[in-house]
Amino acid sequence: MIGALLKSLRPKQWTKNALVFAGYIFTIDLPHPPDTLWRVLAAVGLFCAVSGATYILNDAVDVEADRKHPKKCKRPIASGAVSVRVAVAFALVLLVAAMAASHLLDFYFGLLVSAYLLLTLSYSAVLKHVVIVDLLTISAGFVLRAVAGAVVVKAIDPVTHAAYRVEISPWLLVCTTLLALFLGLAKRRGELITLENGGADHRKTLSEYSAPMLDQMLTISSSCALMAYFLYTFTPGSKTGTSHPYMMITIPFVIYGLFRYLFLVRDRNAGGSPEQVLLEDKPLLINCILYVIAAVVALKL
Repeated sequence: MIGALLKSLRPKQWTKNALVFAGYIFTIDLPHPPDTLWRVLAAVGLFCAVSGATYILNDAVDVEADRKHPKKCKRPIASGAVSVRVAVAFALVLLVAAMAASHLLDFYFGLLVSAYLLLTLSYSAVLKHVVIVDLLTISAGFVLRAVAGAVVVKAIDPVTHAAYRVEISPWLLVCTTLLALFLGLAKRRGELITLENGGADHRKTLSEYSAPMLDQMLTISSSCALMAYFLYTFTPGSKTGTSHPYMMITIPFVIYGLFRYLFLVRDRNAGGSPEQVLLEDKPLLINCILYVIAAVVALKL
């Protein structure tokens, strides 16, 4: 049962919470207190706990529908490996513990995690059934992850040696929003193509979308995301006033990453599960690792 409960947390989807590291990575040029990395790691772990608990609650609510689905029927709750009562009790205990720990880690981080929880529950209950709003809600969840990761990061003033919160760049919010929209559109396209090929339909909003419309939105979101990132690489640091022109060396990795993902979405219909694509497509995974390395080097120079 323990193994089934852990599986019901959907660990593969925790890759989305890697966005919490963004605030730390993009301020790597600033001196941080010794415990900063541990605070960021704790923030990632807490987001994994909260998101995992919401997945369990969502599966408990949709258990009857999942049992009729050819793939979702194998999930622990739908298959009967874990009873609904035990799963819900486990999720609630995990949520209470994670929320308490979030507020202990940082007050503002706790507020952001609470907002994320409310947004996720609202999405599962209502918002996922509203066309366009469902995509904006997914995007908002990614933005909350990025902001929450930034609020736990502190830097040390070189003059006063006092710790201060790093300033959250507007470019972080813009780029995260556009990238999340891009991934959400790709996911909807994958689901729509699967449905048209005889797959099971579990989203009422799919009938409101069409492949040509989603392709056009994908083009717009990817173009805007690229342009926003290009502009970010030319902007000076907001706190120190120093620029990082070497960040332009990361542009090829961003272009390749978006184009590679579009290739997988359009030619292989792999957009239905972004977290699975990242873990299983080696070129994309290697590109992400090289991007992080290049960004750290560029910010340190």
